[in-house]
Amino acid sequence: MTRLDPGVDPRPVAASADAGAGPAAASAVAPAVAPRAFAPLALPPRPSRLWPTLWAILAGLVFLVAASGLKISWAELPALPGQVLHYLELMFASPNWEKLPRALFETWRSISMAWIGAILCVVISIPLGMLAANSVGPLWLRVILRGLFAVIRAVPEVIIALVLLTVTGLTPFTGALALGIAGIGTQGKWVYESVESVQDGAAEAVRAAGGTTAAVTRWALWPAVAPALLSFALYRFEINIRTSAVLGFVGAGGIGSMLSNYTNYRQWDTVGMLLIVVVIATMLMDAISGAIRRRIMNGRRA
Repeated sequence: MTRLDPGVDPRPVAASADAGAGPAAASAVAPAVAPRAFAPLALPPRPSRLWPTLWAILAGLVFLVAASGLKISWAELPALPGQVLHYLELMFASPNWEKLPRALFETWRSISMAWIGAILCVVISIPLGMLAANSVGPLWLRVILRGLFAVIRAVPEVIIALVLLTVTGLTPFTGALALGIAGIGTQGKWVYESVESVQDGAAEAVRAAGGTTAAVTRWALWPAVAPALLSFALYRFEINIRTSAVLGFVGAGGIGSMLSNYTNYRQWDTVGMLLIVVVIATMLMDAISGAIRRRIMNGRRA
């Protein structure tokens, strides 16, 4: 009988002895391992579609009520595309280019009106907008300025022009004032939102150095938001160019006045020429303004 050493485990010897017996013997010696039972995963509850469905139904009801109140003649809708094509043919089949010099002069008037309105808007809205920012102006001043911006945004440019007509008369200056005042609401909101989106690192550094609120605004906030504000100013100029044509319909001068007059007299060939001039001038000014905005935001490209 072989004496076993108490410090030696006999199980490795048995395993090595069975190693040459093949896979069948190994499987017989190895203990059977029961497969682990996994609990079924609980699926998340299906999101409720009640509120989206109710909102969709409410929007549909509002649309139906609005459509029923307009008294639309639905029987005339199939003939609408043919009528549009008829008037497009009257305007653009053979445009009347005899009034082109005057149209160019009135277009330049509209562009000048838009430019003066944009400058007036920017000069007023930038300081007021910065005072309306959370980190610059006091609470009572911010509430007043933001309320003023909201009121101005709620009034269309045409309504402002109609109010100014009683004071300044039927002149292009009326249109420039209307564009400048109407743009203060939107431009002022852009200014204080841009200031509030600036990182606090530079402002905190100026305050840590003993700077006042004016110093923080001048040396921390203004350098960070100046490119965006200049880009917004050019974008306001683009908007004013398109709006100035609409203001001409209420007597503010420019190319819109010519469009209104020749439309009333049903001179569609001249109206077509005016529309061509307006579209080309607007696209040209948009391209120039867009190039300047990209240069301001992205810098000079290699």
